[in-house]
Amino acid sequence: MHQSRRMSMVEAAANVVIGYGIAVATQVLVFPIFGIHITMADDLAIGLVFAVVSLARGFMLRRVFERLR
Repeated sequence: MHQSRRMSMVEAAANVVIGYGIAVATQVLVFPIFGIHITMADDLAIGLVFAVVSLARGFMLRRVFERLR
């Protein structure tokens, strides 16, 4: 059974939304250990940049593997 483009995007988006929350929480906990002190707004913005990149990567990889199958 093939996965539609729409479902590929839904799967990639769900993965990224969960990852975004984990990434921001990790930044809040880990950055201060390395002497990096930024605002929550900056943490959220940095997380968002990586989330967008992750969404694109996840979608493209899913489509490549669907095509190979």
